[in-house]
Amino acid sequence: MPHHRSQSKLIILSLLIVVAMGFLFKYYPGLGHQWLNNYGAAVFYEIFWCLFALWFFRSQTAIKQIPIWVFIITCIIEILQLWHPPLLNQVRATLIGKLLLGTTFAWWDFPHYALGCILGWLWLKKLHNTDYAKKGES
Repeated sequence: MPHHRSQSKLIILSLLIVVAMGFLFKYYPGLGHQWLNNYGAAVFYEIFWCLFALWFFRSQTAIKQIPIWVFIITCIIEILQLWHPPLLNQVRATLIGKLLLGTTFAWWDFPHYALGCILGWLWLKKLHNTDYAKKGES
């Protein structure tokens, strides 16, 4: 059980770091802010969802599949930004809805989603390997 607890702590710490960096990038006003606000934040968005899924699915197989599913789902959400029914518009009008669902379709989000999922996969592998190493020390 201590193994599970230490991995949970690493996931929570990672989520806090990623959320902080995501907001920093999303609202950064300085040099290069357009790329950071729009695309750099998307990279952290993908990493966040990879880490969030790891909280629930921690197997070696899950580590390989999580980034693929995160990429597929976030691409679907991106495509849904082309659709503007009243209910979705109401959700997107809120801060949480805007952050989770986005408001504007952009083709350039897709390569940044891919980059975020690749980095997310590497992060998941690192968490798994770090935790496995700690388990071996016990």
